[in-house]
Amino acid sequence: MWKFIFRRFLVMIPQLFLLSLIVFALAKQMPGDALTGISMDPRISPERIEELREKAGLNDPWYEQYGRWISGIVHGDFGTSYTHKIPVSEVIAERIWNTVFLALITLILTYLLAIPMGVLSGRYNDTWIDKVVTGYNYLGFATPIFIFALIMLFVFGFSFEWFPTGGSVSSKVDARTFAYYLSKFHHVILPAFSTALITTVGTVQYLRNEIIDNKFKEYTRTARSKGIPDNKVYTRHILRNSILPIAAFLGYEITGLVGGTVIIETIFSYPGVGQLFVSSIGLRDFSVVTAIVMMLGFATLLGTLLSDIILSMVDPRIRIE
Repeated sequence: MWKFIFRRFLVMIPQLFLLSLIVFALAKQMPGDALTGISMDPRISPERIEELREKAGLNDPWYEQYGRWISGIVHGDFGTSYTHKIPVSEVIAERIWNTVFLALITLILTYLLAIPMGVLSGRYNDTWIDKVVTGYNYLGFATPIFIFALIMLFVFGFSFEWFPTGGSVSSKVDARTFAYYLSKFHHVILPAFSTALITTVGTVQYLRNEIIDNKFKEYTRTARSKGIPDNKVYTRHILRNSILPIAAFLGYEITGLVGGTVIIETIFSYPGVGQLFVSSIGLRDFSVVTAIVMMLGFATLLGTLLSDIILSMVDPRIRIE
């Protein structure tokens, strides 16, 4: 197991290097640069702008700029945000826990919704229950998440006013009090629930198909022929063997949720890494943009590794060495 993890981390090095080249190249293709916003200020002379550009190394060849950037990343330095005037690591640190909290609540809601629906749909397939769940799945697959999020925001945020329409916590509560944490949960529940209602469909469909497939396996027919009650057949055999593979998707779910928060945080004005990413693109804050993309890429690789490890733990037929 440890040899496998070590080898995977070694493989990540060239993957991250290739990702850094692509990210840097794409960032350079974007119009303008980090000083574009300043250059539009009539109070600053073109000579001063050129001096700042030379000092920042923006006139250097691309390979020199890339070398400085990747060297800083290796040493944990992602540069300085031209918009916030502080190190990029501090800018991201202010937002990262909001994104982690949103992804965690969304993941919990996803499994709380998906497992019961998948079990009911698979066990009672071709009944009205199955048709309702299947209809929900079709609707979820067909509905873009940003459309559904806008509908949820309009109905429950603006119309009924049950949930806040922006921010991560109320400014009227004191930090680190019970009211503070309650406010944070109140602010995160609508974007998390909106995301979970869409992300459940893949898990529901997979679990439903697994249960239906296992209902006709040889070991299931053998258990029934021995006179084992139908409820025990489902709980001890069918359900157990159907749910275990779902655990392997945990790493992919986490990766997808972290990346998917870009849309949700923007729609709900939730101050996380996703919203920071979108705003930084508009402000040409390339240091922040490239750092976030590299972070998401690393999270994707870790999620894939986590899924492989979990799958080997829950399925005795699979061994990774």
